[in-house]
Amino acid sequence: MNQDTRQQIRENAQYLRNVRPLDPEELQEYVEGQPHPAVVRQVLREEAFDLGIVEQDDGTFVPAPEGRLSVDFHGVERFPDRYEQQVMELLTEWGGADWYGGERGDELRERIRDIKERYLQGQSVEYDELTALGYAVYHLPDYYAVAKYVLADLAADGLLPSQLRVLDVGAGVGGPALALRDLLPDDALLEYHAVEPSAAADVLATLLDDSGQNVRWEIHRALAEEFDPSSPLVGDDSSGDEESSADGSTDTEGYDLIIFGNVLSELDDAAATLYRYVEALSDDGTLLALAPADRNTAIQLRTVEREVADGGPATVYGPTVRLWPHQSPDSESWSFDRKPDIEVPTMQQRLDDPAGGTGEFVNTDVQYAYSVLRTDGQRKHDVTPDRGIHAPMADAENYVTDRVNFLGVKLSHDLAEREGANPLYLLGDGSQKVDHFAVLTEASILNEDLRTADYGDLLSFENALVLWNDDEAAYNVVVDGETVVDRAR
Repeated sequence: MNQDTRQQIRENAQYLRNVRPLDPEELQEYVEGQPHPAVVRQVLREEAFDLGIVEQDDGTFVPAPEGRLSVDFHGVERFPDRYEQQVMELLTEWGGADWYGGERGDELRERIRDIKERYLQGQSVEYDELTALGYAVYHLPDYYAVAKYVLADLAADGLLPSQLRVLDVGAGVGGPALALRDLLPDDALLEYHAVEPSAAADVLATLLDDSGQNVRWEIHRALAEEFDPSSPLVGDDSSGDEESSADGSTDTEGYDLIIFGNVLSELDDAAATLYRYVEALSDDGTLLALAPADRNTAIQLRTVEREVADGGPATVYGPTVRLWPHQSPDSESWSFDRKPDIEVPTMQQRLDDPAGGTGEFVNTDVQYAYSVLRTDGQRKHDVTPDRGIHAPMADAENYVTDRVNFLGVKLSHDLAEREGANPLYLLGDGSQKVDHFAVLTEASILNEDLRTADYGDLLSFENALVLWNDDEAAYNVVVDGETVVDRAR
């Protein structure tokens, strides 16, 4: 098909889209040479994002919804069966029907052990076919759950448009991609681009292959450091080998969402790379960075977040909102969220049973650190404290042993390590130089919001006692019967 035919189809579609549903059988009559309706339909699918149209079940196209994305989300109980079945089919192709037993099963288990050990030691991992399958079995279910929780929160905050252009950097075997696709209503429009150079891209391509007609996807097989997010998205040889569900070309005006999912620790200069991608956001776009909840990667995420926010136009939207103008944090801030465990996937149980059923190859925890950055200055909590009322955490050394009022974001679940100990929560206001922990010594109806508030909620503390904890080299914010804690609005 020549470009003139494509252009005629586009022009007629633009003219008729707001008049009546676009029917390929009708539209072909307005195009020179009257191409087959199947050709017209394919062009409409390929140009759907630029035309702002979605395909209906009857084969016609109508204008895509505008405005903010609305999703129906009630948590994640299990990894979807259809995805698990696809992964097990790949495992069967690799190791036969008994992929979890015998030599093949031992080989896969040993590779997963090696991946975990190298990760703990901060060493590089060889991303070949076996590693990709290991990630799909062991990590894909929890990565899927993590991404779905965070993406649903972004949608609930009105940060994602119904016509959504996404760049997933270090996409791996597809946790964020599958979570995003499952969150979208049928009439949403998604243009999804993955940057993934390793064999994990083969698994990702398989899982994306049955995407609906209103999802356009493409995999750029390039390193994150080498890919140019501002380049033309399709058919750009500089971005490496590509695999796509559609042909054609389009230039981006910026991405609505850029995801770095559990990849920052693998980059040579994570801050510089992240900074470069921030510049590829649309005017009201969002960059989401995810990291495992372990100490090293979660703290590294905060370090990178601070470098990027201190060095350019990015604003920390959440969860570690900087409440005080011209202040930036310098605390350790090992901060992560936690959600209910998912059910044990069948493929993990099959792999674990021959190894004694110890749970070594079961991974159902949903714990994660995350950072949300924007370039429009928007913050989750658009509040500026009043120095006449609130004490900044940066000045904590000046009011040790005093009772003060302040605002702080709840940045942990209960951190108390032994049963019966006083509940303990990490706090931050974006100015803290040392970690602050709220210690609930006397619960009352006046301070119950400290316990019941969600991770990332903004809290107002009135008459809290500040003490220095020499053992932990941190400040304790003592919440007792004289302290009032409220969710700030």
